Amino acid sequence: MPLVLAPGAGDPIGLEALGDALATARLDPRDDDAFASLGPLLAQLGRNRTFLGDLAVAELSARGRAAVPRGAGYGPQVMILRPSDGRFLVRANFWPAAEDAVLRASGPEAFFYGFPHDHDFAFLTYGYLGPGYWSDYYEADPARITGVPGAPAHLRFVERARLEPGRLMLYRAHRDVHVQAPPDAFSVSLNILRHDPGQPWRDQYRFDIAGNRVAANLSMTSAEALVAIAAQLGGNGTEIAAYLFRTHPCARMRVTALDALIAASGGEDALAWAEAGARATDARVAGHAERWIARALQRNG
Repeated sequence: MPLVLAPGAGDPIGLEALGDALATARLDPRDDDAFASLGPLLAQLGRNRTFLGDLAVAELSARGRAAVPRGAGYGPQVMILRPSDGRFLVRANFWPAAEDAVLRASGPEAFFYGFPHDHDFAFLTYGYLGPGYWSDYYEADPARITGVPGAPAHLRFVERARLEPGRLMLYRAHRDVHVQAPPDAFSVSLNILRHDPGQPWRDQYRFDIAGNRVAANLSMTSAEALVAIAAQLGGNGTEIAAYLFRTHPCARMRVTALDALIAASGGEDALAWAEAGARATDARVAGHAERWIARALQRNG
């Protein structure tokens, strides 16, 4: 369950003042307690009832005058209010109700409704407009999640609640899991996201709530996509994939490299790579390889 924080009682501030405060904040954003101390600043921005509408009007006016729409940082659900400076990113999220046209047109998946997931980053959130989206909240123990699809997730249900107006919360990376549902009416939340260079190598999961299991790993870097291509091309690509499989510090990359080697090899060579994976000391790599071997044996009778 995300931590509910005291929003404080400071006067409303603008986006520029929040940006200045974040830029000069002397804290380690990787520390949840330190990061939570920024929550009242987000609440002060949330008490500014005009800034977001003014920003939307200004952006629409700029697009109308521009020869090419800018579009960066905007989408059906997200407006980036302050791009990442390497530590923090500020955004607004839009949450349509079940009967809103944008939800009927895009489908619930576009807004992550009914999608059980955690986050590979911590973030502060504030209920800015509307009644707020609903969530079934669960708590995970990151140390007990191996990342192997189908493995137990050990999730503990906490409660069903919504992000009410003025509510301030801290979602903790890898610990707070939720299944979101549409709000009763269109709603907006404000976020400060924590960011650091190692974030792309952290895992985000989709969960099978009914079975209390890991359903899939949602994380993927450009390097992982390139490994599959390199292995298929052979030559040095195969050598690089083999090197990454044996030495990369991230288990997800080792699994990706193993899959690439198996796909590029075929036959007995593919089985040899899978068996090498099954001997890995990392449970995630070994479990992935063991499942591949089991499927191969089933196919071959």
